[in-house]
Amino acid sequence: MNCRGKQFEIRRVLAFVCTELALMLALLPSSLVAQAAPTERPVPILTGSAGFFTNVNCGQTQLVPEINPVILLPLGNRWLIESRAEFKGEFERSDGGGPYGGKVDKELDYLQLDFIANPYVTVTAGRFLTPFGIYNERLYPIWIRSLQQVPLIFPIGTGSSDGVMLRGGFPVSPKVNLNYAASFSTLSTVNKFESDRTAGGRFGFFLPGPRIEAGVSWQKLLQEDRTNAFGFHFAWQPALLPLNLRSEYARSNLGSGYWIECAYRLSQLPFWSKAMRRTEVVARAQQLFAEHISENEAEVYGLPDVNTRQGDFGLNYFLRDGLKATASYGRRFSSDGDSDVWTVGVAYRFVFPLGRLGAK
Repeated sequence: MNCRGKQFEIRRVLAFVCTELALMLALLPSSLVAQAAPTERPVPILTGSAGFFTNVNCGQTQLVPEINPVILLPLGNRWLIESRAEFKGEFERSDGGGPYGGKVDKELDYLQLDFIANPYVTVTAGRFLTPFGIYNERLYPIWIRSLQQVPLIFPIGTGSSDGVMLRGGFPVSPKVNLNYAASFSTLSTVNKFESDRTAGGRFGFFLPGPRIEAGVSWQKLLQEDRTNAFGFHFAWQPALLPLNLRSEYARSNLGSGYWIECAYRLSQLPFWSKAMRRTEVVARAQQLFAEHISENEAEVYGLPDVNTRQGDFGLNYFLRDGLKATASYGRRFSSDGDSDVWTVGVAYRFVFPLGRLGAK
């Protein structure tokens, strides 16, 4: 038996017990998860995404190259080490013109050890994505996002945590599945491992028939002013339409707001079928209600410091599996002034086995 089957077994178990497994399965091409055999052994995988984007905001052009490598290192049948880093450049021209210049941000999104205790519980220790809402865990990678601009409320409750987490899922009835995640994070000021001391989690219900998921998130800050954050999410993929409908609401002392996004693949149109099945149109409506935070605090968290509304429209064209061209236009409305936001670029998903494929 070859190594591909064991990788499939690990992914199948993780998909059953982990809410985020839609993302992890998507990181692997079909050739690595097909034709499972019971004697295949897993091998390490280097995967992730890379992209190059041009953003234009208020007439200011910014060049944004980005790469997000992901390492998956299985240790037997029950243990998995996984990690993702982010290298992102933000290059602009100075006010007087001239060449583009700027900095490259380097972040460690997660570095965690997973133990599959049983079909219903996975125990995670290390640095992991904070289980709040669905965007951070499932939609953040650039080759998965339908729109490259993250929602206005994205910084609320999200980020990375250093600590322990329990997550999993189980059927409540033949028509309802429950998924959950509970975490505790410690305070850390170590460079690239920064985190707050928090406790919280998320749980949701998935209805396989209508393909609907709805859930709630909660997070308690266990330091400083000990504030709470709450969130709700909803997702629907109708069986009869190539449509993804997603939405989130979040509220904390930093602000509150919502976003609603609809992505539709044009594969059902009766003309230009070869091109239309590769084309996706996207629309997002969002609004943020700012709390009483200073401009410096807003800049640190990446939030607007005034009430803001925004509408976005986008177009994605899938050149082939794992490679897409993307473009979008957004209009932002606030008391600081209205502005246009343009984005155009390309995103690529890569995957490389780091071991020899084959049977045990």
